Amino acid sequence: MSRWIPLESNPEVLNSWANKAGLDKEYSQFSDIYGLDEELLAMVSKPVKAVLLLFPISKTLEAKRREEDQKIRSAVSSPLSFSSIIWIKQTISNACGTIGLLHALANTGVKFAPGSPLAQFIEACKDKNPEERARFLENTPLFAEIHAETASAGQSAVPTDLNTDLHFTCFVEAEVEGVPHVVELDGRRAGIMDRGEVFKDLLTDVASLVKENYIKSSSGSIQFSMTSLGPPSDW
Repeated sequence: MSRWIPLESNPEVLNSWANKAGLDKEYSQFSDIYGLDEELLAMVSKPVKAVLLLFPISKTLEAKRREEDQKIRSAVSSPLSFSSIIWIKQTISNACGTIGLLHALANTGVKFAPGSPLAQFIEACKDKNPEERARFLENTPLFAEIHAETASAGQSAVPTDLNTDLHFTCFVEAEVEGVPHVVELDGRRAGIMDRGEVFKDLLTDVASLVKENYIKSSSGSIQFSMTSLGPPSDW
């Protein structure tokens, strides 16, 4: 299995990656989410199109992941099809940051330059299944250099030990039978995860999900970081 340098959950790093890959920075950028309280969520530039969560992998979360993955595998059918959402299986170690970025950018209708790496990848993936997309990501030169450049340019020193217990997942909004739902896209999982109908808005609902599904199971860890994809913060 290929192994990449882990990406920082840092808007400067994520925006550098996204802009190199072709995202139109005049319309969309990644920004920090400083906390899950209502006052801090109010500071986030809106409308939020996607949320990236970096979280610590724990024994409790791994047990929940295995249980949920088994339910996904045993499900007879799902209203969420791979034809409507580009979900990518992760087969490259430490590539969860790039896969999270691809999930956010490929499923939210943001603008990117024609012929850019993002445009080429999304077009190539439309008719592929998640495993075929993973093999394409392994073999294409579109993002490996971008990932290496941005991972080496963060605020932290590049680790000599590339093993990490931190992982990225992505939340976006998708319609299920005409009703907006929050869906979670994680390349380590068995499939797309439907987190239910949008109750208030994507950001508020994801904040509640993160509190309930991740923070409560973290054994007091503070190694959480969230970023939003939306209009540039100076708008």
